[in-house]
Amino acid sequence: MNITSRIVVLALIPLALLAQDRPKYQDPAGIPEERARDLVSRMTLEEKAGQMLNSAPAIPRLGVPAYDWWNEALHGVARAGLATVFPQAIGLAATWDTDLEQRIADVISTEARAKYNDAIKHDNHGRYYGLTFWSPNINIFRDPRWGRGQETYGEDPYLTSRMAIAFIKGMQGNDPHYFKTIATSKHFAVHSGPETSRHQFDAKATDEDLNGTYLYAFRATVLEAGVDSLMCAYNRVNGAPACASTFLLKDKLRDGWHFNGYVVSDCDAIDDIYTGHHYTNSLAEASAKAVQAGTDLDCGKSYLTLTDAVHRGYITEQEISRSVERLFVARIRLGMFDAAERVPFSKIGMDQVESPAHQKLALEAARKSIVLLKNDEAMLPLRTAKRIAVLGPAADDPDALLANYNGIASHIVTPLEGIEQKFGKRGKVRFASGATY
Repeated sequence: MNITSRIVVLALIPLALLAQDRPKYQDPAGIPEERARDLVSRMTLEEKAGQMLNSAPAIPRLGVPAYDWWNEALHGVARAGLATVFPQAIGLAATWDTDLEQRIADVISTEARAKYNDAIKHDNHGRYYGLTFWSPNINIFRDPRWGRGQETYGEDPYLTSRMAIAFIKGMQGNDPHYFKTIATSKHFAVHSGPETSRHQFDAKATDEDLNGTYLYAFRATVLEAGVDSLMCAYNRVNGAPACASTFLLKDKLRDGWHFNGYVVSDCDAIDDIYTGHHYTNSLAEASAKAVQAGTDLDCGKSYLTLTDAVHRGYITEQEISRSVERLFVARIRLGMFDAAERVPFSKIGMDQVESPAHQKLALEAARKSIVLLKNDEAMLPLRTAKRIAVLGPAADDPDALLANYNGIASHIVTPLEGIEQKFGKRGKVRFASGATY
């Protein structure tokens, strides 16, 4: 061996030692499941329980940053300032256009990454700036009195499944190593109103109705879209609270459909197991039953009782570790523990938010979502009208256009404003709200 060879070998020795000293969970080339298992094995019971809350604290000694799992993107990145706002989900369903829906979701996930990247630059780990989105809502809109029906794709399980698959593919992307974002199919299951009694309601459904109506789209999003997250509902299903239902979360979801992602509760649904449904004798017992059934993440703070649940013998630490590992597999696959240059979405900038191309797509979606129900005597399109009456409170209400779970558009044109711009010079436009909401 010559002198040059010795120098090269000696230079490489520190790098080899460094690789050996580095924990497995910090190895970007490692298998996500093995990395997560290694990381969780280094946590205390109290630290594990803390990571199972939607607002998960940092663990500085392990290099785990704080993370809030709660984010919304039903028809655009919501609650985080300006964003491209697309038609509400019920309107997108009216397009019957799955290609359009996937393009919309791709735009949403791009703007989501832009906001996340910007937030990380400013050390902002708060709510509505993460990469885990609690959308789409794929409940079946069976009763028109259900106010949240607007969030769904309607009453048809098949159409719902097709639109949901397209949305999830656009949100999660197709990179072989990293999720662009993570979508969440909600609310699992049989959650279609009534809203006022959802914290105590027991939805009793036959096997035929379960499989053919209420579970159909959920199954499709798992098997055909590879959705990485589901949200369990407030209500009971045939006697068992959805978030503590081994039938739903184990027999159907994991054993039947081979789902290997994570399950998050609706907000305070774990508390409902005890206080709303009276299914257990304590909150600690409710938390234990939820984790054992398969609910990995608590939107709320009920899982702080898990340490007490272990001490009381309701659950084992090993069962808790299983859920925490699922959560960290998701964070690893989002690139949160790898260098930015390895993650293909880390360079997406804020210039993508409300870009001209995104606004153009929103306009296309809005036009395609409109359904003409009646046009007597070929009244439309208007050509020579001298007087136009615009009636109804929604005609000049920006909030009605934005719907719920929405972002904020920098420029909003109400129907009244649009009609005035189009016909104001040619005729007289009169407006009357006529009613209130």
